[in-house]
Amino acid sequence: MLFAIPFPDISPTLVEIPLGFTTLPIRWYALAYIVGIYIGYLLIRRAISRPSLWRNDAAPMNRDTLDDLLTWMIIGVILGGRMGYVLFYGQGSFWDDPIAILRVWEGGMSFHGGFLGVVVTGLIFAWRRAIPIGSLADALALATPPGLMLGRVANFINAELWGRPTDVPWGVIFPGARAQDCPGVEGLCARHPSQLYEAGLEGLVLGILLIWLAFARGWLRSPGAICGTFLAGYGLSRFIVEFYRQADAQFISAENPFGHVIRFGEWGLQQGQLLSLPMLVVGVALLVVARRRSG
Repeated sequence: MLFAIPFPDISPTLVEIPLGFTTLPIRWYALAYIVGIYIGYLLIRRAISRPSLWRNDAAPMNRDTLDDLLTWMIIGVILGGRMGYVLFYGQGSFWDDPIAILRVWEGGMSFHGGFLGVVVTGLIFAWRRAIPIGSLADALALATPPGLMLGRVANFINAELWGRPTDVPWGVIFPGARAQDCPGVEGLCARHPSQLYEAGLEGLVLGILLIWLAFARGWLRSPGAICGTFLAGYGLSRFIVEFYRQADAQFISAENPFGHVIRFGEWGLQQGQLLSLPMLVVGVALLVVARRRSG
């Protein structure tokens, strides 16, 4: 291969803290979740400190309520993410080993599962605290992109969820036998750094757009508009990136080398695209309804 970028020598573990006869590893992936959630918390705190941004010049919650919401969202993200990974990508393993959902130390998180977990916990929280659901959804949508961006960067550092083989100059030579298993490719195999594509689209670009709409364009005064934009933006971004991302191993076969799970003649949808389409449709519908009501 004429042009390719060697994978940088970055350990998945940032530091190991000595604890007697063992050590506590601090991994980039866990740190990404913690920092991403904290940045999201700061964004919501900044938004609710400016009542004029919200409908009727009234923020949907105060600082104490936001602190309680943070705990609920952490639970929703972790349990939903694990459950989604086991159900959506476990190929039926849940029925053989249901307790696998609780083994978070084994790794494996699904964004779509985490999203559903946040939806469920958010609805319960809004009902218990009498918070307008549309405004709460907007606040959570505004807070989500930083975590998405940092999580995808951590996926890159972990050398996981890489893309399909490519000959583009920015292709990355990921380590490991599976990453180098590229039929028809002689020598080292470079792949799309699809994790960074997702970090840029789902995290950076979408995050900047939502911040601009919320703080500069007053879209928080139209409950549901920010949430609809997030859903549509994420669904579209994920759908596009899936064309460059290598499918999970359990969805790959000789007949479907790129992991197509539903075929329409010569076309097919990967699992990530299949799960993102409803988000795109619901997001566009929610955005249209919210903007019409505010108009």
